Amino acid sequence: MRAYTEPWWVQLPEGFSTPEFDTEIWTPRKPLVIVPSRLIDSSAPVYGYGTPGPTDNDLLSQHDGVPMGEHITVHGRVTDSWGRPVRDMLVEIWQANAAGKYVHDHDPTPKPHDPHFTGAGRTLTNAHGEYTFKTIKPGAYPWWRDPEAWRAQHIHFGLTGRGLTERYVTQMQFPGDPLLSRDPVVSTIPDAKARERLVAELDWEAAIPGITVGYRFDIVLGGVHATPAEH
Repeated sequence: MRAYTEPWWVQLPEGFSTPEFDTEIWTPRKPLVIVPSRLIDSSAPVYGYGTPGPTDNDLLSQHDGVPMGEHITVHGRVTDSWGRPVRDMLVEIWQANAAGKYVHDHDPTPKPHDPHFTGAGRTLTNAHGEYTFKTIKPGAYPWWRDPEAWRAQHIHFGLTGRGLTERYVTQMQFPGDPLLSRDPVVSTIPDAKARERLVAELDWEAAIPGITVGYRFDIVLGGVHATPAEH
């Protein structure tokens, strides 16, 4: 639910142009108007409302055929600002296919769809705050706001669960991507250390020999070492 009241500028006494230091001016004089939340208010796509199934985190087996591209395993740990694991956190991912194309009617990218890849998965963290996905390495794609800019390869993450007042949305980038320094979204983060926290770590222990390459992406919810979130 969202709460609204009249903005301060319709409550100012006659002759006032700015609120200055008078706290009385800032005090709402009318009751809140409760507006029901709508699906369009969500900060990111929603891929289901029930408990995730046993294969919802395996994007490689959601269709009869095998998705095109480099198959990868992505895993990590979700912790709070104190470094404590967060269990039973709903972790959702969505991404482009190997060609850089989303399964979305309004994706203007002139690239092919992959009929064997939807690009979305869900899972819950375990008692240690750990999650795992099997998917493909997404392709880069041109930034729609600037034809000369490209989004680096990335996977979107959305987290919902205990300790969060709203959905926590972030992105995982890939190490060594030459487009990272010019990515129009990553470049908006002024802190270099914070940008580094968006980059996954190559993890051969998580790889499935002959099948997937492994990446580790830990997510910290809040604090000085927080994983940058989208707002």
